[in-house]
Amino acid sequence: MDDYPALSIFWSMLWFFLWIMWLFLLFKIITDIFRDHELNGWAKAGWLIFVILLPFLGVLVYVIARGKSMTQRDVKQAKESEAAFQDYIRQTAGSPSGGGSHADELAKLVALKDKGALSEAEFQQAKAKLLT
Repeated sequence: MDDYPALSIFWSMLWFFLWIMWLFLLFKIITDIFRDHELNGWAKAGWLIFVILLPFLGVLVYVIARGKSMTQRDVKQAKESEAAFQDYIRQTAGSPSGGGSHADELAKLVALKDKGALSEAEFQQAKAKLLT
């Protein structure tokens, strides 16, 4: 490899990035162990000891044994975060209140009808819903 220094740099970079990816996977698994509510304390401790004492084998076995449920927990957490964010948006924006709220909404409906976004039937239906 002394004849090709670029190849040596390539191999060094490859091993470095593989090491970084492995560290990301290791920390992802450790956080997943603590996030899982189905595991009891002893099972969490066992997985954690296994992953720390035999890192490569522990990570490989964890991904094989619990990879699917790991993905399900990630999706569940993403949905909960999105729902919390949407609730925060609704809470922050608030619903229109005050005496002019119906008039403001009606003005918006008229503007939409004038732009052609609403047909006459849709406008009448929305107006009836607003006024009731």
